[in-house]
Amino acid sequence: QVQLVESGGGLVQPGGSLRLSCVASESIFKLYYMAWYRQAPGKQRELVAQITNGDNTNYVDSVKGRFTISRDNAKNTMYLQMNSLKPEDTAIYYCYAVGSSGNYWGQGTQVTVSS
Repeated sequence: QVQLVESGGGLVQPGGSLRLSCVASESIFKLYYMAWYRQAPGKQRELVAQITNGDNTNYVDSVKGRFTISRDNAKNTMYLQMNSLKPEDTAIYYCYAVGSSGNYWGQGTQVTVSS
């Protein structure tokens, strides 16, 4: 059972930046696929960015050019660098991973973009 713990959320003004971290309880080298999802109030959870263990990445159109997903296998950590934040980026952000033993979710971290 892999445990995922997110951190780095908070309140930021429009145009600001945040970096989210997702620390795994075991080597992420073993995880085939990792991703960030988000869920805004009253909306469905949506895929924001994904990265494979070959470092192939993909983003939802609304964040392309502003967000960057990355992973550091040595630190068992995945990141989401978020720049030029907009009020519509406000949501709970969740870490997700797929490994040989199953799929895993973190508990989420709140990101609020407001002046």
